[in-house]
Amino acid sequence: MASTRTCLSQLTRTTLSRPNLYVPSISIQQRGAAQSANAQKYKRKELPTSQRKKKSRTTFINHDLKDAIQFPLVDAMRYLRATEVGRVPTSSKYELHLRLKSLKNGPVVRNRIRLPHPVKTDLRIAVICDPNSAAATAAKKAGATLVGEEAIFDAVKEGRIEFDRCLCHQDSLAKMNKAAMGRILGPKGLMPSAKTGTVVKDVAASVQDMVGASEYRERLGVIRMAIGQLGMTPEELSRNIRSFIENVKKDMAGMSDRISKDIHEVVISSTNGPGLSLNGDLRGPDSISTKDLSTAM
Repeated sequence: MASTRTCLSQLTRTTLSRPNLYVPSISIQQRGAAQSANAQKYKRKELPTSQRKKKSRTTFINHDLKDAIQFPLVDAMRYLRATEVGRVPTSSKYELHLRLKSLKNGPVVRNRIRLPHPVKTDLRIAVICDPNSAAATAAKKAGATLVGEEAIFDAVKEGRIEFDRCLCHQDSLAKMNKAAMGRILGPKGLMPSAKTGTVVKDVAASVQDMVGASEYRERLGVIRMAIGQLGMTPEELSRNIRSFIENVKKDMAGMSDRISKDIHEVVISSTNGPGLSLNGDLRGPDSISTKDLSTAM
């Protein structure tokens, strides 16, 4: 009898200490159904493919050249000259476009080159220096269009920028900075600086070099520059193209090892003609003689 009472008391204590022991639990199937119902209720709606946000590219698009129509230089010159019929050969120019394999937000290629056969341009050069100095006299003789300090500063502030390039003598650098020319000339790419080699000591030599030199700069993964005049021979134009490409490759090789750039395509065009992709050859098997093309205009 005592043992029976002991078992009953232990059972009562166990029941009181575990109140949920006899509560029927939710079945696994019911719990799964509730979770799936909530999941459907709060499920993120998927947007159509046309409305999904696309990941932005970090490089410029370069098409496969296997399917592109490419021309040797002689054929490209022949077709471009056909589009320039009736125009003076010295007025129209050939332009070269180098499409690069490059990152969008990386550093750009920028430099100046003196081609073996310079392209004649009406380049207006301003030189900031003391107008009464020997440097000013030498700059005028070398072909500078504007020479002076305060006169150039006043003209720029009034919005009269009548030059295409600007050089500054080292002794006039402080005056130019005090005049705050960078606010106006900086956004236009005309502000002289030591980094770009336009703050110089010998302004006459720099003017002479700039008159016969051509500048180029990478924009949106492409470098464009006038490479020759329409009256040039294929041999002359070929030497200019080779010199330009070699110079650009040196610029890219001089960059950091972490910066990867390479030339993807070379395209030539004219002032009024289309762009034609070059295959790297001077002549093809069916091309005309370079002598015939030289005397065609």
